[in-house]
Amino acid sequence: MKRKINIQLLGITVIAMVATLSMVVGVFYELFQKEVVSDLKAYTIVLGKSGVFDENTYDFDMREKSIRITLIDSKGVVQYDSYANKQYMKNHLDRPEVKQALEKGEGENIRHSQTLGSNTFYYAIKLENGMVLRVAKEAESIWSVFASVFPIIGIFAIIVFCACALLAHMMTKSFVAPIEHLAKDVEHSESITTYKELMPFISTIKEQHEDIIKSAKMRQEFTANVSHELKTPLTAISGYAELIESGMATGADMRHFAGEIRQNSNRLLTLINDIIQLSELDITEVEMDFEAVDLYQIALNCVEMLKMNAKQHEISISMEGSSAMISGNKAMLEEIIVNLCDNAIRYNNKGGKVMVKVWSDEDQAVLSVKDTGIGISKENQQRIFERFYRVDKSRSKSTGGTGLGLAIVKHIVVKHNASMQVESEIGKGTEIRVIFRKIE
Repeated sequence: MKRKINIQLLGITVIAMVATLSMVVGVFYELFQKEVVSDLKAYTIVLGKSGVFDENTYDFDMREKSIRITLIDSKGVVQYDSYANKQYMKNHLDRPEVKQALEKGEGENIRHSQTLGSNTFYYAIKLENGMVLRVAKEAESIWSVFASVFPIIGIFAIIVFCACALLAHMMTKSFVAPIEHLAKDVEHSESITTYKELMPFISTIKEQHEDIIKSAKMRQEFTANVSHELKTPLTAISGYAELIESGMATGADMRHFAGEIRQNSNRLLTLINDIIQLSELDITEVEMDFEAVDLYQIALNCVEMLKMNAKQHEISISMEGSSAMISGNKAMLEEIIVNLCDNAIRYNNKGGKVMVKVWSDEDQAVLSVKDTGIGISKENQQRIFERFYRVDKSRSKSTGGTGLGLAIVKHIVVKHNASMQVESEIGKGTEIRVIFRKIE
């Protein structure tokens, strides 16, 4: 990765240098052309006003080292040229600068010579006698100018390139170093010193790493807990079946053993059903069918269904509230209410109460399940929705709990974009509220 970043940075450097050099040479040559044309114009005007071309004979020598002077009549015939014999020169009426001078009084043009690799600058003015006075000067082309300064430019470019290569290496190293540090030791990312713009990126990587570790631990714990929870009833079933098979059980024991096998089988089946349901809820791609339902009516039906179970535990369960329409999955909502009420019954005291209430609050519909049971400590309130977590393990196993009920509730609540609140006090009871978005 370092090499690739270095190459890309150096590539950008080369492109920037070439672009800058081309722009500088172009601007310089443009100024150079304007300067040459300006000098020619001044020289031509001074020469035209000097009066040396007012006579009809031109047998004098006007040759200069770098300036070529040509005198052309109105028909394009060359009357005088300081560099060549006029007799061998073609008609100049088609030359752009001569045309412009005859029409507008002055003209200019630049012609490039491929053979000599130079440009010839022309400037012409129309004299009072109708003649055209043209002055020409050869100058190097842009490529000739560039070639003449290329050694200096080349040396400068090499120095700049080396400096940029060093800076690119240092920048790449400082940029990649935090990533390499994260790859080796993401746990101590707070010790990394880097650009402040990279800190959110590093924090995100650390958070994602922590989430991955947490998820991995949860999966390990879940696997271990599932193995343990499945093993317990299976061991009991296997033990009782072995006693029956060996003939050691009497007639009275047979009924007891059969009852224990049935009870553990039911517990095993309940556990497997809960695990399957949790697995289905974990699949985020699965879409649930939502419809407009009355939360109060669903809760009322569930309470009626649970009254027999509550009576067996010597607990009274009651329902109050008013209609509250929400968008949800009826079966899932029943699962929430049944699990919350089942927990309230299971972790209650004999003679205790479970109160279920539904009401509307502005744009919210609230479901409350309150009991007078054993309560939950502050440190346990944050963990009761974890899988297989039990506040009172002995009570949960004796009453047939799987430890997955509240985990299922949490998943269903999330699926419904709802929220939960827990209020509890040891020895006084617990209230769990689920808050949904109400619909009209």
